[in-house]
Amino acid sequence: MRRAQALGEAAARLAAAGCPEARADAEVLLAHVLGVRRAQLFIDRDAPLEETSQARFDRLLARRLAREPTAYVTGLREFWSLPFRVTRAVLIPRPETETLVEEALARVDCLAAERGPDRSVRVVDVGTGSGCVAVALARERARVSVLAIDRSARALAVARQNAEINGVADRVILARGDLLAGVSGADLVVSNPPYVTQSEWKALPPEIRDFEPASALRGGKDGLAFYRRLAREAPGALKAGGFLALEVGAGQAAAVCGLVGSGGHFAALHVRKDLSGIPRVVSARRV
Repeated sequence: MRRAQALGEAAARLAAAGCPEARADAEVLLAHVLGVRRAQLFIDRDAPLEETSQARFDRLLARRLAREPTAYVTGLREFWSLPFRVTRAVLIPRPETETLVEEALARVDCLAAERGPDRSVRVVDVGTGSGCVAVALARERARVSVLAIDRSARALAVARQNAEINGVADRVILARGDLLAGVSGADLVVSNPPYVTQSEWKALPPEIRDFEPASALRGGKDGLAFYRRLAREAPGALKAGGFLALEVGAGQAAAVCGLVGSGGHFAALHVRKDLSGIPRVVSARRV
């Protein structure tokens, strides 16, 4: 069978199974099997697909037909133009979380402008998961060191691999912990906490609900449980003049601003929108 035919048949099967972006998924899986970029599939579209490659493609396709996310099937996900290993122990990095990285970098640069470019910046990433935010920050700013915290030992193992893969293991320190318990002296606290509401959880597609870790998604009845804790704990973790930056779900920005601002510990609240125009990150400065 030629590659083009294999792709067409796989895409049709995925679409019939209700998989969104069926063609793209088929291309990602075949490119992974062949060890090439997706563009190469079109260049070599008439090349024969060897039996061993066809067999492996079929095995991966079966997993996707069962609605397992493509990133878990391949074990890889790109984020911030960097490669990340992912397993079912961690949430799959999403494009909207790059908005959190953008806001965090802006706050790092603000601190550098005030203190001088040679001063180090201590960042705490709460609920690091795959380590995508921590690694991206460390890659972008040489003076940044990150304490990456997660409750899951399995998640921390994945994050450790990603820090090593991306060459920042010396500046990303991994620690098992419960949010900000015991943390102090941070210049910046960042977090993409669980924020899916109880009603939203029931409506999630099977790719998310049945495969991604519920503990990284479910934020209580109203989705705000972890923001309440972070709003209470962040003042004690941050230096005066430090920043807090939180990713939020669609429609949650106003409520999170209220939680962060209510205690009198933060000022200069700011909301950054993602590329879809959705308010995605709430940040504030410790007074």
